Parts: sequence; structure tokens; C-alpha cells
Amino acid sequence: MIYRFRVILDNDTEEDIFRDLEIRETDTLEDLHNIITQSFGFDGSEMASFYVSDDKWNQGEEISLFDMSEGLNTVRLMNETILADTVHEAQTKLIYVYDFMSMWTFYVELAEIVDEAEGMDYPNLMFVKGQVPETAPEKLFEASTDSFDEDDDFNIDDYDNLDFEEYRN
Repeated sequence: MIYRFRVILDNDTEEDIFRDLEIRETDTLEDLHNIITQSFGFDGSEMASFYVSDDKWNQGEEISLFDMSEGLNTVRLMNETILADTVHEAQTKLIYVYDFMSMWTFYVELAEIVDEAEGMDYPNLMFVKGQVPETAPEKLFEASTDSFDEDDDFNIDDYDNLDFEEYRN
């Protein structure tokens, strides 16, 4: 069977940037990584990981390109993970992060499962929409507005009234 994925770049621009890909269900996540990097114009030399995701795009278990755990934890690796063992009708979403210094982030969703077409080479880039920006879109990390009470009389420079004991050697 052939998996058809839509891979969407997480960006804050008005332009949608995505690729539609086909790949065999028996290929590995490393094969999916390779076609994603090629289709978006990356050289594929940077660290990357897939994360199993739920329907709300919450990040779950990591599946890494390389084992960077130094033996501390068992890590699933892309080259050892078959697509069909991770993605299927009940589990259709992955988050893909490429280049942990730039944090290129993609939403990968299984759109369709079809029969293999005779004479077709897989993996296959089916459709391209949008140009990839020169640099990864910046992520805005904000605290929720409920985290701080604006009426608090908190002054970081008022050391005498901070709620901790100062110890010096």
C-alpha cells in the first residue's frame, strides 16, 4: 500500500507552504525524512526527529534520526521504524523537526492510503505549494496571561522583600 502525506511547514506567513508526498507503507521513517528534506530543498545533513502526535498536534514520543541519548534512554530510530508501525488509520499525525538550531517544524498528516500504481517510482513528490523562506520561521513563546497578576506589587530590585533566604559562602 502507498501512504499519501501532506507535509505543511509551520509558519506565520499568509502563504501556505506544503508538499504532498507518496511513499510505501513498508518504507522507514528515515525514507520519509529523506523525501521531506529533498522536497523542501534541504541537504538532509542536520539532526531531525519525528514526534508521534495526537489529533490536536500535541507532541508525543520522539523517533530520532540518530541516537544522541548516550545510552541513558532507549530511543526509537528512524532507520529502524517502519511507517506502517507508526502511522495508520488510527494514528495519522506526526510532527517533524529538522535542524534543531533553526527548528524547521512541519506537520505531517496521512491523507490517504492507496494501492501502488504500476510503473510508479516511490517515494514520489506529487505536489508543491509555496516557497520555503531563507530562514526558519521564528517561534513565539509566550507565557499565558493568567500566569501573572498585573496587580501584584512585585519589584525584582527590592531584594529585602523577596520570598527566599539568601545564603552566602
